Amino acid sequence: MNIFEAVVLGIIEGLTEFLPVSSTGHLIIASSFMGIQSDPFVKLFTVAIQLGTILSVVVLYFKRFFRSLEFYYKLFVAFIPAVIFGLLFSKKIDELLESPLTVAVSLLLGGIILLFVDHWFKNADVDDADKISYPTALKVGVFQCLAMIPGVSRSAASIIGGMTQKLTRKAAAEFSFFLAVPTMFAATAKKLLDFYKDGHTVTGQEINLLFIGNAIGFVVALIAIKAFIGYLSKNGFRIFGIYRIIVGGIILVMLLSGHQLNVL
Repeated sequence: MNIFEAVVLGIIEGLTEFLPVSSTGHLIIASSFMGIQSDPFVKLFTVAIQLGTILSVVVLYFKRFFRSLEFYYKLFVAFIPAVIFGLLFSKKIDELLESPLTVAVSLLLGGIILLFVDHWFKNADVDDADKISYPTALKVGVFQCLAMIPGVSRSAASIIGGMTQKLTRKAAAEFSFFLAVPTMFAATAKKLLDFYKDGHTVTGQEINLLFIGNAIGFVVALIAIKAFIGYLSKNGFRIFGIYRIIVGGIILVMLLSGHQLNVL
């Protein structure tokens, strides 16, 4: 991996991590087009650049993270299912990550769902992410676990989970952003731990690539989150459903034409 490739992947991560379109699917397509060969560092990079996008949430919603301890209690409750499912099904999750076909199918099915989700959940009455109940937080956390299937999208799963509990699109999206902080931090920490446990080390050049990817992801995510909230509040999910179907179709066509996609 070179600096240009790190910049491109950082941009893609920043743009797609908080949108309901699956950052994994986009990173697979981009890395394949650029000819990036999958190796332990590349797999680490695609997870570790989430730290930059996590920081963007903390910066944008800085005051919300210091409003009350109850805010953290609810995040913890929502985070618990990811810990349990991650520990129970870690091997199966790793197997799914090796399957571009799983990503393509998940993108397509998720896209179809997003075409109709605005009509399914019209009677939302909770417009403040801080006012959700503990049972609601737990249910959103369970929905988030669906994103352990590559291509589902953590953002899409948790936002739809919130909407099933009568959160408005805006409130569901914001809680999804908040929940991303502990979830993505834990995923990054685990990936780093596994990387070093397997005897790998990071060179000085690779540290620079990680810094560049995180910095780019941070800046792009700041813009993407603000734009997404504004668009989502007014227009809903339909455009994202159409987009997912197109991307999933591209991956399927590439696979059926014999193109070898790099797994991440």
